[in-house]
Amino acid sequence: MEVVILGGSRQIGRLAADAVEQLVRRKPDAVLGLATGSSPLPVYDELAARHGQGLDFSQASAFALDEYVGLPAGHPASYREVVRREFTNRVNIAPENVHVPDGTAADIPAACAAYEEAMAAAGGIDLQLLGVGTDGHIGFNEPCSSFASRTRIKSLIEQTRRDNARFFDNLGGVPHHVITQGLGTIMAARHVILLATGAQKAQAVRDLVEGPVAAICPASVLQFHPHATILLDEAAASALKLADFYRHTYENKPAWQGL
Repeated sequence: MEVVILGGSRQIGRLAADAVEQLVRRKPDAVLGLATGSSPLPVYDELAARHGQGLDFSQASAFALDEYVGLPAGHPASYREVVRREFTNRVNIAPENVHVPDGTAADIPAACAAYEEAMAAAGGIDLQLLGVGTDGHIGFNEPCSSFASRTRIKSLIEQTRRDNARFFDNLGGVPHHVITQGLGTIMAARHVILLATGAQKAQAVRDLVEGPVAAICPASVLQFHPHATILLDEAAASALKLADFYRHTYENKPAWQGL
């Protein structure tokens, strides 16, 4: 696990976009894993700007991490709409190559199995963007999720529903159920980049980076990932005991290593 502490969200967005750009230029048919929420928005802004300067996504494909269950088609808070609005409509990725779990499916287990099959058929995720919840969840894998889990339906804890209420008219409008890639699914991605900003994420960041690998903090499973990159601002890194070591390591990193 590599921990990089930067000055703010714009720097984080640029560095994560560098990794995506290098991947897409090296492998034009790259498979991207897309997160929603506020953390990845600077990355999508940066990638849209780079597309305007010639970065080509025409052969790439993308899979979203998760989706609410039961929201009607076109609901502005559905992750299908968020992914389209914030990223895929701003670049030249083909609409048929953008995949989101089907939260309106009549047979949810079958939809989850089909999503896993589609990712496998695409060759697996090359680079997965992640945020982290205040309770340590990644995707919608709430505390005590199985580390071996694959795409499935999950119930949201109230803290997550309260955190996400800002995207709805009120807390009552936040669904109780979601479809999410499992922790096992996320761990199968070849490169994982987790983004976290703000003091409200400091406890979760400390637990995922320096705490024990434990089900109470699902993101801590990333300690076992062979290529996990954690991009933080100073506030999100404020509870880390080894913050100075992480800064020193990144400042003295050989240029050939990349992100």
